[in-house]
Amino acid sequence: MNALLKFAAIALVGTATLASPAFAALKEGAQAPDFSAPAYLAGQPFTFKLADALKKGPVVVYFFPAAHTSGCNIEAHLFSEALDQFKAQHATVIGVTAGNISELAAFSKETEHCGGKFPVAADDGAKIAKQYDALLLMRPGWSDRTSYVIAPSGKITHVYSSLSPKKHVQETLDAVKALQK
Repeated sequence: MNALLKFAAIALVGTATLASPAFAALKEGAQAPDFSAPAYLAGQPFTFKLADALKKGPVVVYFFPAAHTSGCNIEAHLFSEALDQFKAQHATVIGVTAGNISELAAFSKETEHCGGKFPVAADDGAKIAKQYDALLLMRPGWSDRTSYVIAPSGKITHVYSSLSPKKHVQETLDAVKALQK
């Protein structure tokens, strides 16, 4: 029985470690890697270019593991509900994922997810996630749930990494508002 309890404790610690947020994310003050990627807005394909978005104001780049998964569905819906607040700050929001990229067109227009309000980009092979040190350790080839706020200068001003989708919107919205002060 004692051996079983030890095994359970080790398994619990191991699971907690894997579920912890990534701490390798790029740091505040770093120059954000420029990228362009195939994306969808309300189901329509286009190419998202970070450099073009930064010309309009700050950009929130949020990495998420995969379209049509529970946490990612919640996070996309929360961003869609708050999008007018981001727009009021002249901020662009872009979701980026390496998981389930064949489902992004539908994901981008479904009202229970993005609602056609902001684009999501396909990160085939997790190349962008690698540049941003936003890889999901427990699922190689997928991006972690890490959000960046990038100032128009291209500098990262805020980083938030947590597998829980609940605080990403508030964290990034507060950081965008702080840029305006």
